[in-house]
Amino acid sequence: MTAETHTAEPLRSNKGEIGRHAYEADVPTLLLAAGIYAAFFFTTWNFQSLPWWALLPMGACIVCLHGSLQHEAVHGYPFKSRRLNRWIVGWSLWLWIPYDLYVKTHTRHHIDQDLTDPFLDPESNYLTEEQWAQMSGLHRAVRQMMRTLAGRMLLGPGYYTVASIRECARDLASGDRYRIVPWLWHFFTVAIILTWVIGVCQIPFWAYVALFAYPGTSMALVRSYAEHRAAPDEKTRSIICEAGAFWGFMFLYNNLHALHHAEPALAWYKRPGRYRQLKSQLLRENGNYFVPGYGAIARAYLFRPKEPIFHPFKKAN
Repeated sequence: MTAETHTAEPLRSNKGEIGRHAYEADVPTLLLAAGIYAAFFFTTWNFQSLPWWALLPMGACIVCLHGSLQHEAVHGYPFKSRRLNRWIVGWSLWLWIPYDLYVKTHTRHHIDQDLTDPFLDPESNYLTEEQWAQMSGLHRAVRQMMRTLAGRMLLGPGYYTVASIRECARDLASGDRYRIVPWLWHFFTVAIILTWVIGVCQIPFWAYVALFAYPGTSMALVRSYAEHRAAPDEKTRSIICEAGAFWGFMFLYNNLHALHHAEPALAWYKRPGRYRQLKSQLLRENGNYFVPGYGAIARAYLFRPKEPIFHPFKKAN
């Protein structure tokens, strides 16, 4: 892609597409959802006749792409209605995170002035010194390894699953309806998924985790690994990664992450064209936080940490 020498129009920060009713469907996103579920049912139904080396990439791609679809639902696709979106995309194929909690935390993440702040951004990968002091030696070792891309991919799915289980226990014990209800929907969707997977398709639970849920989550963590960095200017905290066709589609073009934070309501299929219009402006405003693809990230950080473990500009409260 070549940089444009002009700005097509100012970057927007609107929360939803103007003029689209809450119950008006975005057809490309509905077709994408239909394709993902069709692939899921086909792959699981034919599990017994497919070799593991075919199931692994198929299962990983299905779960990763479905996770990207859930991200789009937070931003109003295929419907602006959160209730409708829950019924269409709120099925936890990767098993570990309740959809409604993801909606809540990701919405909070989009307060750009708080990006990467370990106190305020629920998706921050930085720690505070107080959090570090409270961790066991094993916990610290895991977090240190997760600073590399290899560690994030290998250990991240298990780490976040354990964290989700602990959060579930706390929320259920709290007696707070607001904290409990998201888990009830999650339990319902996981029960339906596992009834199909284990009861109908006769797939062992361990096989579904090993061939679908775990590698799919691992793929999704490739995107989030370098999405943000700590920086004084909030506009320079989000990356532009010019991924190839495969990774771009897997992440629904959220590799163009500075664009997504500038225009969060922009439809996923419009991002590449919009990026071509605004490339120069985006790179100027994000401090040229740019990489030419995920291969470049892997070459630099597969076994080497990209970021410090403590946020460089935040001290304990």
